Parts: sequence; structure tokens; C-alpha cells
Amino acid sequence: MKKTAVAFSLLLTAACTQKPASLEPAFTAIRADNLLNSIKTLSSDEFEGRKPGSVGEDKTVAFLEENFKTIGLKPGNPDGTFVQKVPLAGTASKQHGEFTVNGKKLPAEVGKDFVAVSTRFVEQTDVKDSDVVFVGYGVVAPEYGWDDYKNVDVKGKTIVMLVNDPQIPDPADPAKLDANMFRGKAMTYYGRWTYKYEIASEKGAAAAIIVHETPLAGYGFEVVVSGKAGEMFNIQRPNNNLARVPVEGWMTYDKTAELFKSAGLDLASMKKDALKKEFKPVSLKGAKASFHITNTLRKIESRNMVAKLEGSDSKLKDEYVVYTAHWDHFGRNTELQGDQIMHGAVDNASGTAGLLEMARGFSRLTPAPKRSILFLAVTGEEQGLLGAEYYAANPLYPLSKTVANINMDGLNVWGKTKDMIIVGLGNSDLDDTVTDVLKARQRTPVGDAEPEKGFYYRSDHFQFAKVGVPALDPEAGIEYIGQPAGWGRQKRDEYTEKLYHKPTDKVDPAWNLSGAVDDLQVLLETGYRVAQTDKLPEWKPGNEFKGRRDQMLSSAGAVK
Repeated sequence: MKKTAVAFSLLLTAACTQKPASLEPAFTAIRADNLLNSIKTLSSDEFEGRKPGSVGEDKTVAFLEENFKTIGLKPGNPDGTFVQKVPLAGTASKQHGEFTVNGKKLPAEVGKDFVAVSTRFVEQTDVKDSDVVFVGYGVVAPEYGWDDYKNVDVKGKTIVMLVNDPQIPDPADPAKLDANMFRGKAMTYYGRWTYKYEIASEKGAAAAIIVHETPLAGYGFEVVVSGKAGEMFNIQRPNNNLARVPVEGWMTYDKTAELFKSAGLDLASMKKDALKKEFKPVSLKGAKASFHITNTLRKIESRNMVAKLEGSDSKLKDEYVVYTAHWDHFGRNTELQGDQIMHGAVDNASGTAGLLEMARGFSRLTPAPKRSILFLAVTGEEQGLLGAEYYAANPLYPLSKTVANINMDGLNVWGKTKDMIIVGLGNSDLDDTVTDVLKARQRTPVGDAEPEKGFYYRSDHFQFAKVGVPALDPEAGIEYIGQPAGWGRQKRDEYTEKLYHKPTDKVDPAWNLSGAVDDLQVLLETGYRVAQTDKLPEWKPGNEFKGRRDQMLSSAGAVK
């Protein structure tokens, strides 16, 4: 009798347990020709660079919705649509700035030597004859015992700050950076320009100028100029963004050095002084900065596009793995000669196309994953991760039920690689999962190729990480099969120098998307494993986002 009961119980358990799906139909559905066709469409002249609030946005969201429906996905918004409206405030700044030292004007040209815009949603911003103060790296980091302001009042003043984190040499090897301070070569959030403007706002500065250096910024000054050209967007806020520092700017290193020299200071020496904890802000004696900025204002409703594949488990289907890619780019830059369309083929028509292929792959699985899968194409990444920020602040599904985010920002377009870059490798259990998937394919996970550029803070996954959701940021590897050593690094550098945020980021007939297909299969299997597992991904101990996740789950009564 007992054996019979046990046998019956085992049969019942087997009948009620889902057989794991074979992933082969999903892998087969991810095709290079589909990827290429989607990239060609999204980066075409017809889509006009996909800027929010443009005809290009209308065409892009229509393209995405049509594809989501064709694939057979459900609307991702609980209101029954594929759309999450994102209220954005647009400002197009007409810039004027002037620097004087002891009454003598310093020749400086907008767009060549500096840029200065206002993200406040007001028609006019004026800063007149403000004192100029050098604040080193503009960092306040108590955990490192660091304060570049040293209680100096910079209210109403123009502050000048260095780009990136403090580049502190390793005492044991001056050729390297000290790993115990600001993570050494790897950038922290303190090095991001977004942080520098945030702290300037907090300190009450009238204007904040970042000194541009290409190796430390990760891009040329022309990228800064093009990014500030034309209409810029922020999320609509009740205070019209008036809490933001009135003027946000960048200046070339050479022009900054000229300004300092006019005030009797040496910028190179000041940079060295700024590497000391004892550094205190330095006023540029006799230096004054004035800005007159007029904004053309516009409010729009941009759109995040979201589709859903419902999970097959009656309990776990209310938990979500979210795949993201930003659909937007910079639209048209009418100040350019020749081609004015910022096509954004790699950045990020490729990631958006990858999102569709990911959706196509998951839709072929029988049964579907236990947890639900969201496919979220966000707006405004190029404007400061706005669509992802809005979703994180206004989630369509509880963040406590959002178990992971996997982001795709720029796919591999040059062939198969032995490796895959995981930006921030070691941040969370997601990195362990993708590592297992890669190793099963005889591939190797590697950390940031350029940790000094702070890529973990530069795409949409960061907005999920900030609120505690474990987030994976994969990139194309650099060890290409069949290519000589260094070839992948060369391709990466060529892209940054010649294509990144330029009209030249177009489809190249020489592309080989077999590597993109491989990478997408890896990311699909990674997300599938997360959707199936009993144990939720967690941040690693000591990670800066772990406390937020733990608090969120505790508040929601969720079981880790």
C-alpha cells in the first residue's frame, strides 16, 4: 500500500512538472538576415535618426508595434497597449558665453572651444560676471574621505571641474592607478558627467564646466558638441527642472589651460594638486564668466514600447525578466555639412533589432518560460537614459517582482568571438549565469575592455541597477575568430573615433552578423535560465546596489 502510494505520488509529480523546453527552436529563430533588415530599416534616411518627438519616433514605434504583433506577443502595458507614454520636456538652447580675466576678454567660440546649455525648462537663463572657481574633480565621496569642495561656498559661481574620477597613482607602482581609490582604472559614478552636474546643482553653482579630455571622457569633443546641438530632452518635472544647475557646459582642455594661464595658474599643475585629498577649491583671480542662453521650449509625450511573453507557471508568471534596448538616436544635426542624419545603425538600431530577434526566439518556446519576459524598447537613452529612468520610477510591474534586466546597446557586427565582454563583471549572480552559458559554448567572459570609460553607468540597465534590480550589461567581445590579435580592439577604436554619435554610423556591407546571432543566443539562454530558476539573482556582497535590492524585497515581503 505504501509503495503504491509513493508510486502514484511520483507519477502525479511527473505529470504536473513541466518538461524543460528545448532552446533549439529559439536559437534557430534568431537570424542574421532578420537582424540586418531591421537595422537597415531603423537606420534608414526615412527614420531620420529616430529622435524623440520627431517623425522618426512615429515611424520607429509603429515599426516596433507591428513587429511585436507579428511575433505574437501580448501588449506589455496592463492597459492593453504596447505603449508606455513618457512625458518629456524639450529645450533647444541658443548659446552665448563669455570669459574675461581682469576685464580682458578671452577668445572662445561656442561649438569649438566650449558648449553651454541650460536644461531648465525656461525661455531664458542668464549668468552675469560670475566668479570662476576650480573644484578639482568636483567629487564628494565620504567613503574615500574625499571632498573637492571643502565647505567652500560656490553658490552663484561658475565651477570648473576635471572629467572622470581622480586618477590617483598606485603608491607601489606609479604607472598604475590605486585600486583602493575610486576603483583604480575603473570609473565610478563619481566620474560620470551626470554626477558632476548633480553635485553642482546641490552646491548651488550658477554654471558647471567640465574640462574635456578625449582619453578620459571616452570620446572626442565633437561628440560633446553634437550631443548638445539642437533640441535636448529631460523628463517633465513639476519644478520645470529648476533644481538643476542653470548652465551645464564643457570646455576643451587647451582652452581651459588658456583661461587658467590668463589668471596666473597652470592647469597641468592644478591637475596634480587635485589628486590629493587635501586639495581645496581655487579661485581664478580676476576671472569672470557670463552666459546668456535662450531656449525654445516644447513638451511631448514620447514612448517606451513594451511587449510581453506570459510565463507558463501559474505563480511565477507574475515575476519578470526584462530585456531592454533603446530605440532612439540623435535625429538630424542641421549644423553639419553634408549628411545631417545621425543614423545610429550600431547605436542602437542593432540592439533594437536584437530585441525583436530575442522576442522572436522566446515566442518559439514550448512551454514558455516559467516567469514572464518583457521586451522593453526605451526612449531617450541618448538624452540621459530618460525612458529607462521613467520606467524605473513608474514601473508597469512591481520592481520587487522584476528579477533581472538584460540590456542590449550595440551588437557585435564583425563576426564570431571567443569572448564576450560583461561590463561590471562580478556585480551580480547574473554574471555567474552568463558565465556558465558562455563556458558551455567554449567561450570566455571578460571584464570591461575600457573600464576607465564607465560604461556601466552609460546605458539603460543602470536605471534598473539604481533602484536595485540586478542588471546585466553585455558587449561584443574583442577576440575575433580567424582574425589576428588586436584586430577586435582596432575595430572598437575605429568605431569610437569615426562612427560613434556621427552620421557615419551606418550599415556597412562588410558587416558579419554571425557574432551578433551567437551573442543573442547566449543572452536568450541566460534570461531563460533566470526565468526558470527557483533562486532569484542577487547582487554580490559589497556591491553598491545590493542594499537597495534587499530593502526593496524586505519592504515588499518578498522571499530572496
